[in-house]
Amino acid sequence: WGTGIQVGEGLGTPRLAAARAVPCRAVLTATSPGTTWMQEILTLLFSRGDAVPAKTIPNWERAPWLEQIYFRDALPAVAAPRLITTHLPARVLAPALQQSKAKVIYVARNPKDVAVSFYHFHRLAKFLPDPGSFDTFLTWFLEGTVHYGSWFDHVKGWLGQRQLLDIIYVTYEELHQDLRGTAQRLSTFLGCPLGPETLGALEQHCSFAAMRDNAMANYSLIPPEIMDHSQGCFMRKGVVGDWRDHFSPLQNALFNRRYQEEMGDSELPARWPMA
Repeated sequence: WGTGIQVGEGLGTPRLAAARAVPCRAVLTATSPGTTWMQEILTLLFSRGDAVPAKTIPNWERAPWLEQIYFRDALPAVAAPRLITTHLPARVLAPALQQSKAKVIYVARNPKDVAVSFYHFHRLAKFLPDPGSFDTFLTWFLEGTVHYGSWFDHVKGWLGQRQLLDIIYVTYEELHQDLRGTAQRLSTFLGCPLGPETLGALEQHCSFAAMRDNAMANYSLIPPEIMDHSQGCFMRKGVVGDWRDHFSPLQNALFNRRYQEEMGDSELPARWPMA
């Protein structure tokens, strides 16, 4: 890479020049959890409530990943308005986006839930290192030695683009608390009409139960040599606060201290309950 970012096997050098050259409606970036949910929401917004694309086209084809080796070949086949997905940090991607007209949607989540989600994803994904115990993985997470680097740097990097990009910040918790209101915010930001029928279809299709059962979104189509489905489901729980079932009191205290050191002065789009 030449960027200091760890990526899994099968991921290639990001096609930044291609992303800049091909017009796209929006770039979805996130620290991980919430990405699939936002892909489904944006699919329904762009299709004006028509769920057929979401039920017949895998989400990695509807919203191809910038860092995947297939990106350059996949992008021309994506129907307009194009949506690109990435987990890349701002220091890598933002300079190219500043030269484009793309709108950027950034999804963030309570980092404790992110750590839990990423741990379970490592158990599924054969292209990622074995996470070992949760305690071991949490140490990696706090040190920023997981793939895509430090969560803290990732969030602060994209928050720093407020004045430089056409960007909106959405939290996973907002999607849980007010899916309808968040969809309306996204509709205004993207300039997509959101009538009652579209909103109703979006709420129905983008419920956790619907996405969990949708093979175009739940990654059950991924072959077993890439994802070990015997280790669990990609769509695991879809809840807020699952970290409380994983963190010991000591782990929680260590995490809170590190969080305060890293994020204490940051202007976050939301404050997560850390207790």
